[in-house]
Amino acid sequence: MARLPRLTLPQHPHHVIQRGNNRQVVFTDAEDFEKFLALLAEHSVKNQVQVHAYVAMPNHFHLLVTPASEEGLPKMMQSVGRAYAQYFNKRHQRTGTLWEGRYRATVLEAQTYLLPCMAFIDSNPVRSGMVAQAADYPWSSAAHWLGLRHDRMLSPHAAYWALGNTPFAREAAYASMLQEGQSQQVERLLADAALSGWALGSPEFVQGLQQQTPRRIIKSKPGRPRKTPVEN
Repeated sequence: MARLPRLTLPQHPHHVIQRGNNRQVVFTDAEDFEKFLALLAEHSVKNQVQVHAYVAMPNHFHLLVTPASEEGLPKMMQSVGRAYAQYFNKRHQRTGTLWEGRYRATVLEAQTYLLPCMAFIDSNPVRSGMVAQAADYPWSSAAHWLGLRHDRMLSPHAAYWALGNTPFAREAAYASMLQEGQSQQVERLLADAALSGWALGSPEFVQGLQQQTPRRIIKSKPGRPRKTPVEN
């Protein structure tokens, strides 16, 4: 069975995951991380893709983005992935594939899942045991949304603005989200949806999305389709 094309819909947030080939390390030191983030900043602007959150881990990265057009996200990912692979292979004197095939991504219902996805992404280094606090990890968006540094690449989503009427209120509310963490069920939903490519949201949200694309956006129920009686 041919695999489905990626689900990319403009003006909707997308959770993106890309891994190193065979889960190999793709960021070895600060120079690698900085190069990747510089490429991401450059090509997100060129392709009109708003970046809401990111984390670059040693062997993979997550993004939370909203493209302005259907082709914006694929073009951005192709440009960043290709340029970074060329840089990495040249710098580390290696050849061959760097990334694990094509990136994985899905569309999220912003009202329900955007903030949990932001917290899921920014908390990745904590879950991995690399740092005690999300803000301590330099290669994520956490410190920006907590008011500890300014990252020009990042664009606030309306869901983040709704956390409070002042920057301090929003930062404090987001800090509480990071501290409390997400349930294992929500974490599993966010990861599985991105890896599988199925849309994540309420039945009403999914139904509305399906009207915007011929591509199937949720997993079919197991079993044969029910036959429709023939009317005489």
